[in-house]
Amino acid sequence: MTTTVPHASDAGSRIDLSRQFLLAMPGMVSGELANTVIYVCEHTEHGALGLVINRPTDLTIGDLLQRIDLSLSLEIGPVQESPVFFGGPVQTDRGFVLHVPRGEYSSSIQLGDDVALTTSRDVLQDVAAGHGPARLLVTLGYAGWGAGQLEDELARNAWLNVLSSNDILFDTPAEDRYDAALAQLGIRASMLASDAGHA
Repeated sequence: MTTTVPHASDAGSRIDLSRQFLLAMPGMVSGELANTVIYVCEHTEHGALGLVINRPTDLTIGDLLQRIDLSLSLEIGPVQESPVFFGGPVQTDRGFVLHVPRGEYSSSIQLGDDVALTTSRDVLQDVAAGHGPARLLVTLGYAGWGAGQLEDELARNAWLNVLSSNDILFDTPAEDRYDAALAQLGIRASMLASDAGHA
């Protein structure tokens, strides 16, 4: 798989990391985002919004649906045991659903050809009824950056970026997502510890 490492050296060019993974560099990103893989949903000149995809919580999707008073159909199946993820430190009381296929929901943003981000209750109603999206990842909260903030962090080698993969996003076990995303760059985690902070 080819990767795109953007450069903003050309006058007037702008980095766009939408639909890429950000990998927190050891020793460079601290706090709640240390050791995370973040799927960047949107990156514009006004800032960026992403969801942490490798930090499951103790809350399951079934628990979440019951907390918001949705009755679970018998058809919901094993998805009810899937974890809800810590999506980031912003608006941790708000749910975000990444899913394939896109479907027709009231508050969805199309992310590429097949993935959508939905924040409205109707997608969860479909999940509870057993006919929700075939593949989904539910988070509480998101990671956000203001204008120029993510670009500054990239310049300081805080993050590695790589093109996203639906297999990693939806099918790879959470604990393996960091290594799987790194592998797309031909890098192992053990190589980062000694090289952290070096371009």
